[in-house]
Amino acid sequence: MKKLSRLAALVTGAELIGDDKDITSIQHDSRKVEAGTLFVAIPGVHVDGHTFIPQAVKQGAVAVLTTRRDADVPAGVTKLVVPELQPALDAIVPFFHDYPARAMRVIGITGTNGKTTTSYLTRAILRHAGKKVGLIGTIQIMIEDEVLPIHNTTPDVVELQNTLALMRDKGMDYVVMEVSSHALDQNRVAGIEFDTAVFTNLTQDHLDYHKTMENYKLAKAKLFEHVSELGAKQGKTAVVNIDDAAGQTMLDHASCAHLTYGIHAEDAALRATDIDVRADGAHFTLNHASFGTMPLALHITGIFNVYNVMSAVGAALAERIAPEHIRAVLESFTAVPGRFELVKAGQDFSVIVDYAHTPDGVENVLKTAREIAKRKIIAVFGCGGDRDRTKRPIMGRLAAELADIVIATSDNPRSEDPDFILSEVEAGVKERIGDKHHECIPDRHEAIFRAVELAEKDDIVVILGKGHEDYQILKDKTIHFDDREQARAAIAEKLEKIGKEHV
Repeated sequence: MKKLSRLAALVTGAELIGDDKDITSIQHDSRKVEAGTLFVAIPGVHVDGHTFIPQAVKQGAVAVLTTRRDADVPAGVTKLVVPELQPALDAIVPFFHDYPARAMRVIGITGTNGKTTTSYLTRAILRHAGKKVGLIGTIQIMIEDEVLPIHNTTPDVVELQNTLALMRDKGMDYVVMEVSSHALDQNRVAGIEFDTAVFTNLTQDHLDYHKTMENYKLAKAKLFEHVSELGAKQGKTAVVNIDDAAGQTMLDHASCAHLTYGIHAEDAALRATDIDVRADGAHFTLNHASFGTMPLALHITGIFNVYNVMSAVGAALAERIAPEHIRAVLESFTAVPGRFELVKAGQDFSVIVDYAHTPDGVENVLKTAREIAKRKIIAVFGCGGDRDRTKRPIMGRLAAELADIVIATSDNPRSEDPDFILSEVEAGVKERIGDKHHECIPDRHEAIFRAVELAEKDDIVVILGKGHEDYQILKDKTIHFDDREQARAAIAEKLEKIGKEHV
């Protein structure tokens, strides 16, 4: 609980109109308001939070945070008027919660690809070492084994600080966070003291927002500026993939201890050598001064997962976790939902579902599939609407080069015309497809069923783009849609048809 006047004092130019109040929570979603809440009225593009003030007050809001001095509020409700909303929230919300990140060790993971697998591996290592761990990621928020829903890779400052406060109050020792470039650029991580920052890689994505790769890279680098700031805790470390060209930029922005990793960079502190990628996993040796060599046999495969393992091991080493915990977790780890996830339903061919939605992600997954394929690779993929258009033909070219059969389809078209998106994807496909089989099926359900129909013994069907997501965003609605469920249904239909043919 904080006095409203104390919150107002944090913001230059803030004005209290009405009585001082005791504030028990801060919310911008009127549905979450309770007695004593400071309701944040956010003017949005589609929805104006000011229209929800009556509902928020009805549910117990005692004050409204706004930029509008003339905002209409019921009698007895205090207005906290600020010049700019976002800087005010950045100052007020962490203070209100007594800076919860200071009470826990916080590991931030950024990069285009690999954040989710790295975060799950890191969480598992920390828990094996006896730590209580909270996870904030693309798939879900977890407080130990309790699962909470999530809508953005990194929530906004209000939701994030509420979550961190909950994790602190439940006794977490660590928080492992995926940190997006949008969150860094928009300062959603305001008030968070990071202890270890991890950089996985940088490839083309989000240029609809950042405009240039340089802007995108510098947004990522802000995490390393944050981890370098003086704070309440000691032992700050930047864990960086120096095989990636952007790695040096991250190091340049990190004025703290460095822990580098790589396969090709001989001066990397943590290296993977003797790499053998197999269909059933990956075998390699980790090398680091703290433990010498660590031969590993993993149940996850692909060179990209070798890098993900090194990211997680680097974070664990930065946090002084003993090697025996690291080895035990790595050799028992199986998969992350929607990340090179196998769908098994009794078929004699493989189906892999993966979240890959960038050129680099598509290339990594299809190359890994190629390494383990006995026969054909059938790729099903699309590109999201209202997102970076320049990557569409690139992904089309990659699919045409690396797969034997290409089925282009819709992803999350959002407000764009699915046929228009596919026309831009198709431009890349047609450049490289040659005489290989190729189809364009806008309906994702039909595309997945068609891929399974075409699959023969020992083929691999790779369904790309949505991974763990269980929805599809269309122009006028969001529907339930899970690639894994669709694949199982398609396999069941195929097996039933085969069974009837053999009767």
